[in-house]
Amino acid sequence: MLRRLVFGLGLLSATMLSHAAFAEGARTLQIIVSKDKQSLVVYDGETVVTTSKVSTGKEGHSTPSGIFSILEKQKYHESNLYSNAPMPWMQRLTWSGVALHESNSVPNYPASHGCVRMPGAFAKSLYQITERGAHVIITDAPVVPQLIENANLFLPRKPLPTGPLLSDVELRTSSIGNSSKPVEVAMNVAPNNPSIIHPATDASPPATKPAASSAEDAAPLRILITRRGDRETLMDAQILLQQLGFDTGGGDGSAGPMTRSAIAGFKRWKNLSPKGALVTPEFLASLYETAGKPRPPMGQIMVRQNFQPQFEAPIVIKDPEIALGTHFFSVDKVERQEETAEWHSITVPNGLSAAVKQRLGITVADNPYAPGAAAQALSRIEIPADIRDRIETLISNGSSLTINDQGIGPDTGDGTDFITITQPAQRVAEAQMQSSITKPQPVSQRRTDAKPRAYGLY
Repeated sequence: MLRRLVFGLGLLSATMLSHAAFAEGARTLQIIVSKDKQSLVVYDGETVVTTSKVSTGKEGHSTPSGIFSILEKQKYHESNLYSNAPMPWMQRLTWSGVALHESNSVPNYPASHGCVRMPGAFAKSLYQITERGAHVIITDAPVVPQLIENANLFLPRKPLPTGPLLSDVELRTSSIGNSSKPVEVAMNVAPNNPSIIHPATDASPPATKPAASSAEDAAPLRILITRRGDRETLMDAQILLQQLGFDTGGGDGSAGPMTRSAIAGFKRWKNLSPKGALVTPEFLASLYETAGKPRPPMGQIMVRQNFQPQFEAPIVIKDPEIALGTHFFSVDKVERQEETAEWHSITVPNGLSAAVKQRLGITVADNPYAPGAAAQALSRIEIPADIRDRIETLISNGSSLTINDQGIGPDTGDGTDFITITQPAQRVAEAQMQSSITKPQPVSQRRTDAKPRAYGLY
């Protein structure tokens, strides 16, 4: 209510913005952009703080849809793609060039080169009530946050005495996205799962349980629940190979020269064919059998904070042949002593291509318009108790959870939260129909160099 009143009166003074309640509440703001309506709505929970018209990307420069957060803020910025065009009150959403910013041209139709243009006075006011990390959701049709209660959502834990965290488990270091910073994964499960056993090193000291005050003061958590992909599969293979005496040069899920050499050596040892893909079903079956380990579950939970990876773990996804869908959850009113919190959810339509469904083993699509779609997705997730404990110890106002099927995309990396790019189901269907039509291909008479396509900034 305080922010809504202040925004409406245009009294965003430095004194008001420093108000403790105002600053704390900035964590929980959500910005929702509808490309169909060419509108922007700022929510605090279910309360509308303010609205504005916008102009998103025109044909050929479409603004991507999905779940983003504000990565960078600049009062004045110039486009590095479009003739140094001015972009006052710039709030960056991706490092590839998508942002919110002021513009003198905000018609009631898509007209930008990929950014979200806003009227000048509104852009300035919005800039003043947001902070880095605030979530921005861009969709075609409008979506609205809804209050949700579900036993699988995280609730804050009462503070415990300072001491070793999960002292009976080992930690492994890992890297997520493009980060070179080691992160720890502590999982209190049976050590027959290769994803969770790796001796602690000097670079990964035992974690400690943070005091209550540090959890409240720390940046909000960013949590992603998704299906395990090639990266996680290779990470597990690297750890198993190391246990068998092969040197993979690390366990970060990257197929570097040492990892390739280790896999080739294992294949020679087991008389496996060296042809084809680096990691094949035959290779994995032989590797797990040789190591005497069971295959890990289908899902993965990953945690970031301050735009950097913190830890991750395998999780169970029940009925994996059914798509989870794409859902966003945010938490507010965290009361640690009472162990209560208030969650809101948004379901974002997201079409998966036939190739992606086949790769993920999905045979049944989700229905994003079904009542309780977000709750249904949550009910299929099983999170290890130790991972839940660790998250609930750290959770604070503004923390968020994203559920998707497609995993980490290329926009997620150093200096980002989890970015989920979504595709309208109709557009995916049209693309698949076009790809199924055989068209005559002209014979090229000269070499042409393809230019990478870029979004914004403008």
